[in-house]
Amino acid sequence: MSELTLTRRGFMAGASSLMALTAAGCATTTRPTTQIQLPPPISPEVVTMYAARPQEQFPVPAVDLRYLDQKYYRQRVPYPTTEKVGTVIVDTPNFYLYHVEDGGTAMRYGAGLGRAGFEWSGRGHIAYSREWPIWTPPSEMVDRQPELEKWRNGQPPGLDNPLGARALYIHEGNRDTIYRIHGTGETWTIGQAVSSGCVRLLHQDVIHLADAVRFGSTIVVL
Repeated sequence: MSELTLTRRGFMAGASSLMALTAAGCATTTRPTTQIQLPPPISPEVVTMYAARPQEQFPVPAVDLRYLDQKYYRQRVPYPTTEKVGTVIVDTPNFYLYHVEDGGTAMRYGAGLGRAGFEWSGRGHIAYSREWPIWTPPSEMVDRQPELEKWRNGQPPGLDNPLGARALYIHEGNRDTIYRIHGTGETWTIGQAVSSGCVRLLHQDVIHLADAVRFGSTIVVL
């Protein structure tokens, strides 16, 4: 597999627009009426990988594989790159997130990304992650959607929280970009341009990534 050529998109377009982008990126979406045609058979490994996680603080249900194209299953793939081991690379046109490993491979995750794209290309780093984080909608979003007023000071963690099971916080230098990699239970949004901001991974995948990524690791959007 040759190294993927990624489009020139980024994760920052100014502080004020970023707040709007992040808010849009964390919003929920409507479940589609159509389903992905499942390839028979689904391997036991995939079923196990996306099984329920009852041990979580908020028990995570199994992924509904009727809504997930098999190409977005988490898997280790050949990925030659000059980036350091541990780097996270967002492949926006193909809806993938790669975590670079030793020996020319990477762990690849299917992602849901922004419908509006990004106008900045560059590098940041993963400053830290949070389990079952609180989500605080920006004031601009609350002004547009008055029903969110009750969450102005933060929505408690849980399956209904837009950030899901984990959130990885992206900084540029010492500054928070207001850009997140976070969990979702909305299986049908993986592989789709559904937002204007954050990168969504399935709960099971974002837990796996958060466990593997070291704080300070580089994230690249080319």
